Amino acid sequence: MRVIVQRVSSSQVSVEGAVIGRIGRGLNLLVGIAETDTTVELDWMAQKCLSLRLFPAEDSGQFDLSVQDIQGSLLVISQFTLYGDCRKGRRPSFDQAASPTQAVKLYEQFLAKLRQSGLEVETGQFGAHMQVSIANDGPVTLVLDRNSQ
Repeated sequence: MRVIVQRVSSSQVSVEGAVIGRIGRGLNLLVGIAETDTTVELDWMAQKCLSLRLFPAEDSGQFDLSVQDIQGSLLVISQFTLYGDCRKGRRPSFDQAASPTQAVKLYEQFLAKLRQSGLEVETGQFGAHMQVSIANDGPVTLVLDRNSQ
């Protein structure tokens, strides 16, 4: 499982010109599911995303607070292209990405784990062509990778 975590002041996702998900302060999560992923990876990734200290405390300016600490929001977007392998040729290979059938099940389970936090969780539309607008705050962008291999 691979997730791009971005601290945002706001973020939104649109499909065919209609906004289907929008958040204010929080995290934008771009989520790729590998064919080898299981609930072990989902559990680890959900906990990591919720507990990473990426927000500054008012008095320190350092990364002291998590998205849970600030009661922020999450915008979670499925993105199989995170498993694009560009080492050979000019067209990415997506051999490591989960099939859509497998990925949608694991993606929905990941969303359920995030929602257990009580935070607002907005999403894109799995498999759709989406436009994502991200106001990256900082900028703060991290790559989280959890391999089952």
